[in-house]
Amino acid sequence: MSTAVTKRKRALPADHFLNRELGALAFNRRVLEEAENPKNPLLERLRFLCIVSSNLDEFFEIRVAGLKEQITLAAPVTEPDGMPARQVFRLVAQRAHDLVARQYQLLNNELLPRLAQEGIRFLRRGEWNAAQQDWVRAYFFREVMPVLTPIGLDPAHPFPRVLNKSLNFAVELEGKDAFGRRSGAAIVQAPRMLPRVVKLPASVAGCPDGFVFLSAVLHAHVGELFAGMQVLGSYQFRVTRNSDLFVDEEEVKNLRTALQGELPQRHFGNAVRLEVADNCSESMTVFLRQQFNLGEEDLYRVPGPVNLVRLMQVPDWVDRPDLMYRPFTPGTLMRRSDIFDVIRRGDVLLHHPYQSFALVVHYIQQAAADPAVVAIKQTIYRTGNESVLMETLIAAARAGKEVTVVVELLARFDEEANINWASKLEQAGAHVVYGVVGHKTHAKMALVVRREDGRLCRYVHLSTGNYHVRTAGLYTDFGLFTCNEQICSDVNETFKQLTGLGRASKLNHLWQAPFTLHANIVNAINEEAKAARAGKRGAIIAKMNALLEPQTIEALYKASQAGVKIDLIVRGVCALRPGVPGLSDNIRVRSILGRFLEHSRVFYFHAGGKELVYISSADWMDRNFFRRVEICIPILDPRLKRRIIAESLRGGLRDNLQAWEMNSEGVYRRRTPGRGRPFSLQQALLAELAQNPVARE
Repeated sequence: MSTAVTKRKRALPADHFLNRELGALAFNRRVLEEAENPKNPLLERLRFLCIVSSNLDEFFEIRVAGLKEQITLAAPVTEPDGMPARQVFRLVAQRAHDLVARQYQLLNNELLPRLAQEGIRFLRRGEWNAAQQDWVRAYFFREVMPVLTPIGLDPAHPFPRVLNKSLNFAVELEGKDAFGRRSGAAIVQAPRMLPRVVKLPASVAGCPDGFVFLSAVLHAHVGELFAGMQVLGSYQFRVTRNSDLFVDEEEVKNLRTALQGELPQRHFGNAVRLEVADNCSESMTVFLRQQFNLGEEDLYRVPGPVNLVRLMQVPDWVDRPDLMYRPFTPGTLMRRSDIFDVIRRGDVLLHHPYQSFALVVHYIQQAAADPAVVAIKQTIYRTGNESVLMETLIAAARAGKEVTVVVELLARFDEEANINWASKLEQAGAHVVYGVVGHKTHAKMALVVRREDGRLCRYVHLSTGNYHVRTAGLYTDFGLFTCNEQICSDVNETFKQLTGLGRASKLNHLWQAPFTLHANIVNAINEEAKAARAGKRGAIIAKMNALLEPQTIEALYKASQAGVKIDLIVRGVCALRPGVPGLSDNIRVRSILGRFLEHSRVFYFHAGGKELVYISSADWMDRNFFRRVEICIPILDPRLKRRIIAESLRGGLRDNLQAWEMNSEGVYRRRTPGRGRPFSLQQALLAELAQNPVARE
């Protein structure tokens, strides 16, 4: 963090801000309520439960790891809420323990029994019949035992290096081994290639869909690994490690090479959390904590599998559409094969996942195949291990087109996939660059240059979301196609900044981080305040994933005090305190959670009746404003502007089924219809935009 940003944070009143880490846990608490909600389909409730575990994994790997480093270094307080790291950690540990306890209570007391009633059973080891025991035993010897390497703990075999988030077993033993050694303990590491959930044949399970956990298979036969010795206890455990990569971009000559060398170390960072089965003996628990240098507050005893994320695949393994959200076919906007002709007729707006992402894929595919296209430029932040878009860019490069791809190598947890794509693109002859040192490239842009009637014409696709086919079906995002000359010029200028050298030029329409985005957002807020002080109407509606940046929050407070009506739709963490008398009386904050992840960023300013609307890749956070390359795109077409206001903003404020309202203490309350008409934004958009509308779930 720059010194300027740190000083600015410290200069603002601490009681104006809520804590970021506690806000992240509050968000996961809301996700857990979706798992608890009996109105959601049963298998979708299981998914929500798994999402909480996945989110918590990353929370500990990054945020809790950061807190622990601050405590160790006795670092000064830099967060705007002014809370010392040790105090934050104590509160985080308390709330995380409560959250995890509620997860397993829901799993064991409600979800698993309900699933069993539906013929989806997780067979407990103590309840296996003879046929099930025989099947599991055969599976163990055929699939499991050949790949296991038990490690006895003695002077010649110290405690092994345990991979981040891997499944392991601590085994207590009695007796002597073949060499006469008395170890008393061993560690068995479950290779990652082994499935954590194993499906049994229906004839053996006694139900249509019967499963056993790998942990149960190992528990039942762990004695086979220690012939002639007695197993006193076998306990599953998992350790979560600091997974934040450190690469000094200013010191390395080749960022990709340096990152490839750093990635393997992610599996062995400092431990930050230990999860153990609740039947683990006290002596073994203490021993494990000592091995990982963790305190009692870092220990999570769980009555079930130590990694609930592995249950995420279960809904895909059972053929029970009646227990899942109803499928839908995204709407499509065009029947013509020539997408460039469509864009020339007027800007095109897509609202994913309600409208198909296939049009974005078609845009790149047509550009790759079109002889008139001479160049394609695209940014890549997250795209996945398999990507038809990346394969298409590779094909275009091989066909001789000028292909330039800005690949963000430091996209957290996607580094390896992006390195692989960068290598393949380079081998195909594409120009691959890694952005700007010290600034992640988070902007979503795809520029196509086409020769038409003897001159070069440009087309662009700009988006709030990633070029990732799978997440485009799960996240709500806006995408804009345009051939507006000034916007295309702005995008081209941004690509020049990313790939070349030179000073930043003034752009026509786009607001760009780290240069103009923050200043323009704050200025737009201040203009609404100025109008309100003059007795005119002032209104702001902003939708984003997170709101944390202090100056922006202070500008919103001042606008509220001037009389501006401010509605914020913030899915995740919000550091602003709404509804504080004399500070934020006119600010409301709500969060929407549902079938799809609300991911789009949309900003509305009344602007004296002009109604300025922007879509953006950036949240209102320090990192997005000052340490990333982001873009914010004005919607110039009045028709598309009305669509975005209705579909994202007004609809979001109407939602009384999937919306939560936050009070000044950061506590959320679920909205209810009351005497009003029930309205779900996501359900309404499915009914309006999808090809086969879904009336209700």
